[in-house]
Amino acid sequence: MENGAPDGSLETEKGQPAMRQAALFGLCPACGSRTLFDGIIRFAPKCCACGLDFSRFNVGDGPAAFLILIVGAIVVGLATWLEVAVGPPFWVHALLWLPLIVGLTLGGLRLAKGALMASEYRHNAQEARSR
Repeated sequence: MENGAPDGSLETEKGQPAMRQAALFGLCPACGSRTLFDGIIRFAPKCCACGLDFSRFNVGDGPAAFLILIVGAIVVGLATWLEVAVGPPFWVHALLWLPLIVGLTLGGLRLAKGALMASEYRHNAQEARSR
């Protein structure tokens, strides 16, 4: 499916970005422009470069549900380890874990939504065709 380009980057045969590139950099799955997101995790209405309508794709809440479980497991494990090993006061936990939770959630949600959008486009998902 994916071929190595001369510069070492992976692209599909149609010149579209690889799914991991689209997810990491917010690239349009059709043309590769950095136009997928309009905010931190909000999709843009359409690609400014090629005109692909992003609103026809339905990424849904799937990424958020899995991400909550993954981030929760990581933070609870680390917080439990810190409590047992050092026993810091509560404010240290709040200072450490709240920013980590927000950062992992927003970063992970952006990656997951970008990957799912690219996957829906690449596989011509039913939700994208039905609108």
